[in-house]
Amino acid sequence: MSKVLVTGAAGFIGFHLSLRLLSRGDEVVGLDNLNDYYDPALKRARLEMLKARPGFRHTAAPLEDPASMTTLFAQERFDKVVNLAAQAGVRHSLKNPHAYAQTNLLGFLNVLEGCRHTEVKHLVYASSSSVYGANTRMPFSVHQNVDHPVSLYAATKKSNELMAHAYAHLFGVAATGLRFFTVYGPWGRPDMALFLFTKAILEGRPIDVFNHGRMRRDFTYIDDIVEGVVRVLDHPAAPDPAWSGDDPDSATSYAPYRLYNIGNNQPVELMEYIEALEKALGMTAVKNFLPLQPGDVPATCADVDDLTRDVGFKPQTSVEEGIRRFVAWYRDYYRF
Repeated sequence: MSKVLVTGAAGFIGFHLSLRLLSRGDEVVGLDNLNDYYDPALKRARLEMLKARPGFRHTAAPLEDPASMTTLFAQERFDKVVNLAAQAGVRHSLKNPHAYAQTNLLGFLNVLEGCRHTEVKHLVYASSSSVYGANTRMPFSVHQNVDHPVSLYAATKKSNELMAHAYAHLFGVAATGLRFFTVYGPWGRPDMALFLFTKAILEGRPIDVFNHGRMRRDFTYIDDIVEGVVRVLDHPAAPDPAWSGDDPDSATSYAPYRLYNIGNNQPVELMEYIEALEKALGMTAVKNFLPLQPGDVPATCADVDDLTRDVGFKPQTSVEEGIRRFVAWYRDYYRF
């Protein structure tokens, strides 16, 4: 049994990950301030489910406050840390950039400092497929250069990767970054497409379809994501003896540092995704076709070969099945 800090534990991925860790006997301290970026009632409902499970404790210690985080790490002495707390959302970063600097940069620095001073065995942290930015070669590979972000959100996630490497180099903090690709499923985020589409269709409103439907996403079901995160957490980053500064690989290092894509590796056309949702709902959507939004990219696709090789990651859930499960949860939770 390990003592694991999960930041963002009342968030979508953090909630499911915490349940999984508790089910195998780990002790989980869940950090979440239940902010109002989206409906806090959904976060509170997730948190109440976690609190009902033996081995879980909640803390609202502010991630951005160095003193609070220093105290938390010193008192708890975590074995492992999964940092999922972040100000999310590409479009929101155009409206409120300071929130991204506070949580994604300062907050992550405090996590790194906590890991450094209490000798945490492994830090796993959320990066994002958004870091690929202006890249167009598919599938996206962790071995590609990612120096051209197209949103501040993406820039903060790339910054997290660089910060983690500095701490791996300077202090030996074993750190693994996971670039998540469009996660969906029950208890999902209300600002994500599947949630927005489902709500609008059931309420008889049109759905906004950006880039006139010419979008492709590597939609990845939450259970597959959690399986991958747990496997990575149990596989601490280690130095790569083959790494060379003459031909540097951005995904590995001479330090205990790794980067992985975590996605379905089977991108789906947005219109096919909508069709699967219509089938699950038994309803047809009225579609409002719109241009590509600032900060968005038209396509994502994950090369997950490294993750498959190192931890045996292999998604199991089809988009049709994942959407069916989401719709069943949505109808039950919202009584539709």
